[in-house]
Amino acid sequence: MTNLRDASTDSTFGPYRPDALPPAVRRYLDAQEDTTGREAIADAFAPGARVFDENTEYLGGDAIRRWLTKAAGQYSYTTTFLGQADPGGGRWVVLARLEGDFPGGVVDLHFRFRVEDDLIAELVIEP
Repeated sequence: MTNLRDASTDSTFGPYRPDALPPAVRRYLDAQEDTTGREAIADAFAPGARVFDENTEYLGGDAIRRWLTKAAGQYSYTTTFLGQADPGGGRWVVLARLEGDFPGGVVDLHFRFRVEDDLIAELVIEP
């Protein structure tokens, strides 16, 4: 498995174009501000998927569902997608700015995806 944390996947960002992203990635990103039903997008992830967010790793469907539910209820925020990159090999990187009631109030995050068989196999979220 490629470790997206170590991959240099975000060298050049173009404009954000959701139509150019794989459907599973688009579905996940579209749900960023829907805090009422985020766990419903768990099926956009492969059964053995890995998510790394806030220095914590979540492996498999049950852990990812818990993460989706937890992440939805922690803070209120808006998301503005700033750009994306397609480094190839089923990898996609989306740059987003979150603004809300979390500590600091504003953060730019890289959403690094690896897609296999039309499902998200790995997602790493980091500044």
